[in-house]
Amino acid sequence: MKALEEERRHKIMTAFALHSTANGRLDTSTTALGDVLPLVQDQGLVWLDIKEINEEVKAFLAQTMVVDELVVEDVFGDATTACLRFEDHAFFAVRARNNADRLDTEFVFVVVKDDLLVTVRRGNIPAFATFGRRLVNSDPDDVALGVDYLLYELLDAIADDWTPVLSRFSGILDDLEFQVFDPSNTYDNLLERLHGLKGDLREANKSIESLNSITMRCVQPGVRLVGTNVMRYFTDLHQLTTALVKRVSNYSAGAASTRDAYLSNISMQLSESNAKLTEVMTTLTMVGAIMLPLTLIAGLFGMNNVELPADAFGGFWGIVAVMVGFAAIMMAYFWRKGWFNPPRP
Repeated sequence: MKALEEERRHKIMTAFALHSTANGRLDTSTTALGDVLPLVQDQGLVWLDIKEINEEVKAFLAQTMVVDELVVEDVFGDATTACLRFEDHAFFAVRARNNADRLDTEFVFVVVKDDLLVTVRRGNIPAFATFGRRLVNSDPDDVALGVDYLLYELLDAIADDWTPVLSRFSGILDDLEFQVFDPSNTYDNLLERLHGLKGDLREANKSIESLNSITMRCVQPGVRLVGTNVMRYFTDLHQLTTALVKRVSNYSAGAASTRDAYLSNISMQLSESNAKLTEVMTTLTMVGAIMLPLTLIAGLFGMNNVELPADAFGGFWGIVAVMVGFAAIMMAYFWRKGWFNPPRP
C-alpha cells in the first residue's frame, strides 16, 4: 500500500529538471518541487527548469522561493513581455519558439534569485537544449560573473534559435519570388504559401520583439536589472536582437511585395482575358449588325406575295446588289471607326 502511495505521488509531481555548473544535471527522480532548494546548495550556479504550470508551481514560487506577488500574477495570469526588479530577485517574461508541428511561440517565465535561475514554461522550447549544453560547458571565468550570466546565456540561446529558422524563411521567400516571376510555369497555391510565410514571420516577430524589448531595458543606464559585470554581454545581445528585428521586417516586406506582385500579375492576366473577350464580342456584334438589315431585306422579299415590287429593284440580282451595298456601307463605317482593329490593353 505504501509503495502504491509513493508511486501515485511520483505520478502527480510536477515535471522539472535541475542543472548545475558544478555537477551538470542532477538526479531529481525522487524529489518533489518543494524540496529542491536544499539540493542546490554548493552546486555553483543552478538552473531549475519547471516544465508545467500548476498549483504546486504556484505554491513553490510564492511560499518556497518567496517571490513578489506580481511575479505569481504574471505567471498565472495573462502573460505579457516583462522585466521587473525586486529587492532580492528579478523576473522576466519572454516569448520563445515552441517545437510544435507548426511554427508557434510560448512564454517562458524566468526568476533570478541568488545563484538560482528558475524557468517556468508550458511548451517544448528547443532553445533550452542549447542552453543546457552551454551551462555544462561554461567557462569558470564566466561562471564567476554570477547568475546574470546564466540569464544572458538563456536569452542568447532563444535568440540564436531563430537564426536557422529565419535562414529557412529567406530560402522560402527566394523560391516564392522566383515562382511568381517565372512565366514558363504555373505553380499551385502561391498565394496560400505567401500568406503562410507572412503568418510565420509575424509569429517569429513576437518572440524577437520581446527579446529586443528585454535586452533594451537591461542595457538602459540606471535600471540595474543585471550586474555591470555582464553589461557588455547584454549590449551584444541587444545588437543581435535588433538585427533580428530588422531581418524579420525585411522578410515581411519582401513577402508583402511578392504577394502584391502576384496579385498584380493575376489582375493583368484577367485584364488580358477580358480584353480578348471584349474583342470577340465586338466582332460578333459587328457581324450581327451587318447581317441584321440583310436578314430584314431577305425576309421582306422572301414573303409569298405577288404584289412585292421586286422588278423595281432589278429582280433577284438587283435585290442582291442592294444587300451587298448595305453590307459594304456598314463595313466601311465600322472600318472608319476603327472597330476592326480594337486597341489591346
